[in-house]
Amino acid sequence: MNTAFWSATKLVAALRAKKLSALELFDLYAARVRQHNRALNAICVMNLDQNRKAARAADRHRGKRGPLHGLPMTVKESFDVAGWPTTFGLEEFRHNIASRDALAVERLKRAGAIVFGKTNVPVLLADWQTFNPIYGTTNNPWGLLRTPGGSSGGSAAALAAGLTGLELGSDIGASIRGPAHYCGVYGHKSTWGLCSPKGHALPGAVHPADISVIGPLARSAEDLELAMELIAGPDEVDGAGWKPALSRPQIPTFRKLRVAVMPSHPTAEVDASVSGAIERLARALAKKGAKVSDKARPGFDPDEAHRVYLALLRSATSARQSPHHVALWEGLSQTRPKDDMSYEAQAARANLMRHREWLGWSNRRHQMRLLWAEFFKEWDVMLCPPAATPAFAQNQRGERWERMIEVNGKPQPSTTQMFWAGYSGNCLLPSTVAPIELAGGKLPVGVQIIAPQYGDYRSIAVARLIEREYFAFTPPPGFE
Repeated sequence: MNTAFWSATKLVAALRAKKLSALELFDLYAARVRQHNRALNAICVMNLDQNRKAARAADRHRGKRGPLHGLPMTVKESFDVAGWPTTFGLEEFRHNIASRDALAVERLKRAGAIVFGKTNVPVLLADWQTFNPIYGTTNNPWGLLRTPGGSSGGSAAALAAGLTGLELGSDIGASIRGPAHYCGVYGHKSTWGLCSPKGHALPGAVHPADISVIGPLARSAEDLELAMELIAGPDEVDGAGWKPALSRPQIPTFRKLRVAVMPSHPTAEVDASVSGAIERLARALAKKGAKVSDKARPGFDPDEAHRVYLALLRSATSARQSPHHVALWEGLSQTRPKDDMSYEAQAARANLMRHREWLGWSNRRHQMRLLWAEFFKEWDVMLCPPAATPAFAQNQRGERWERMIEVNGKPQPSTTQMFWAGYSGNCLLPSTVAPIELAGGKLPVGVQIIAPQYGDYRSIAVARLIEREYFAFTPPPGFE
């Protein structure tokens, strides 16, 4: 396999053993960026000349090695990198230049990483596609007319195309999980609160957003663990009181692993190309000795869980809505009946809800969180889809909820698949996405591996097993 597609773990080992220099590796990625990024538009901000000097310096100072010493990598545009713009795709923040690095970026740099670019995002990180008026549209390397996902779409596209060694993303509505699935890479949505989001915000915002987390994307599950070891932990204020002490499960084989499986659901039907892939994986795990059930579920109604998620998600993002969307929500809330359960009606009510209402929704969320904890006393992980289909065709017309995708030959609002983002994410749980198949031999399909709260290394360990014994990252044709 081309060196550009090696895992970050393998690259760092080669750098440490002096089989590869940081400058050689940087020049390899820089050449690939020049060759492929015009078509993909995955990396939207970069300084190759300055960071080539950093790579040369890394070779001169091999004695001061961190775990990522000399590794070129990129981060999502929404993370502050000192001297570079952080816009969230908003024209009014085109000249918002960060004065310091986000905490996670600082930790990665301290570990020796060379952060040479930022990857593209949708406006306000609010789409399952990646386009904005500043940097334009990002395309999927598996099909340039298809979405790479969003909002970490540039992250996943850059990794899949072999333009970077590692990536840092964020997730509130499958923003890591969807792109990983669509582009055939690995992504980890961390337990809420485990990784400080400091420096992942627009100016003036300092409070961690409800549900939203940060996490790594990579070409190998082992890289997710490597990155999590570096970015997990509180900021300097909360660090006075706690430090992460996550368990490291030993899962050498699938034998006796307890696996619940939910490949689809009536509320959010999943295309057979995705649900079938998950069912085939489940059968393979059973043959390898795992205890597999397609009936086991936490003790709450998934439909109710989806309603709770939409209420809390859209209230969490309400403060950053544009005047246009505030007016839109106000109009919808006045014209839609209270029993209208369409996405846009629920979103309108959530954006305008009173705090007293929010407390009721949040209390129900935490009741469900405790039911998840009971569930995980009997089961190690749950497997479910990250999204309803493989990467769909780009469609930038109208509002998000007006756009349709085709699921089993029928139109479905693209927002319906948010069911799979919120089922676990709303209850603060970690989940890892791993590629498991190429649908029709052409488009990647991933599986979402849900683990208990603070069980981040459990879901990653299962992803590593799947990678080793079932299916691993495959470079897209034309980029090998």
